[in-house]
Amino acid sequence: MTDILIIGGGIIGVTAAYFLAEAGAGVTLVEKGDIAAGSSYGNAGLICPCHSEPIPRPGVLTQGLKWLLDAESPFYIKPRLDPELVRWLWRFQAHCNETAVQRAIPLLRDMQRESLRLYQALIAQEQIDCDFERKGGLTLFRTEAGLAKGHHEVEAMGRFGLQMELLPDAAAVRALEPSIHPDIVGGIHYQEDAHINPARFVHAMAAAARAKGATLLTDTEVLGFDTGERGLTAVRTSQGKHIAQQIVLAAGAWSTPIARQLGLAIPMQPAKGYSLTLPRPANFLHTHLHLAEAKVAVTPMGSLLRLAGTLELAGFDLTINQRRVNAIRRAAGSYLIGLENQEPVEIWRGLRPCPPDGLPYIGRSARHPNLIIATGHAMLGISMGPITGQLVAQLACDQPTTLGLTPFSPDRFA
Repeated sequence: MTDILIIGGGIIGVTAAYFLAEAGAGVTLVEKGDIAAGSSYGNAGLICPCHSEPIPRPGVLTQGLKWLLDAESPFYIKPRLDPELVRWLWRFQAHCNETAVQRAIPLLRDMQRESLRLYQALIAQEQIDCDFERKGGLTLFRTEAGLAKGHHEVEAMGRFGLQMELLPDAAAVRALEPSIHPDIVGGIHYQEDAHINPARFVHAMAAAARAKGATLLTDTEVLGFDTGERGLTAVRTSQGKHIAQQIVLAAGAWSTPIARQLGLAIPMQPAKGYSLTLPRPANFLHTHLHLAEAKVAVTPMGSLLRLAGTLELAGFDLTINQRRVNAIRRAAGSYLIGLENQEPVEIWRGLRPCPPDGLPYIGRSARHPNLIIATGHAMLGISMGPITGQLVAQLACDQPTTLGLTPFSPDRFA
């Protein structure tokens, strides 16, 4: 028997286990694969308060429909007859408006700023080597139309107190990053942002959680649940039954089918993303980049360089579409000089859990009061992971939470 059983071994589940063990709770975490084997592994590793716009915003769905037949586009919806996808798209389009965006930005900003604070504290406290660097970030534009949008973004996001500076021409950009292609017309300097090697951080936090007394079980798949008078009483897994007083569901994109076993609807779509990890040329890049028109991120991670991008709604299909991988590589070559002879050491894909309104689900379930749900962070799982883990621990220990959780209610679409 354990006080708290956590389902999911990504950054949210692992940091929750760490904070709960630190508070003295008995914690067991179960993960169907390995620690950080899902979308916490091969993502861009960005901690980016300056990128606090939700995915649903004006024009996104219209552009996505234009890209529908282009399998190499940054945002791709695989055509299929899927009632859940149709319902999700209906809710998604309802949030593609300025009112919803203006409501979401300060929520995502505060989550990411709190996570950045926790990253710095945890890395120092646990002496974690994860290539953490807080040097800000750059968005690069290849077109004047893109730069004009960048000018609007700096003005709009500046109203939320985010530290951003427009770089009006190629000279201003290349003064910060000489490896940038001369065709770049300008950029944005995001002064608050940071980056890490995500897998190294999550594995280090898993070791720290174990050192504090948490039990982390891998290759342990959830098969079902037992219920009693006090709610959920046990989790049945491929490695036996675990009796627990409280349960935390933090299984990323797989949270929706698991929740369905409990009669809960948590609307999400698994959004496939890709990354290529290359050897990093000497003196190449001082900070991470966003390649604006291509929707690709480029992150230096010690001796490695990661190119990450695309959002593909294709269900739980984990096959690798080589055309999309090639599109990411070509995009990097059109913005940067010096990658021509770098061959990938790893090609990865993973599924990000995307809610239709762009906000994560964090809170207790109304139907099962001893169930805490923490999922739906879309492309900001690393950026909001530590604060989510801390919020879960505060909820489980009946403590005041660092941030208000009403907007993140897991029952908001019930």
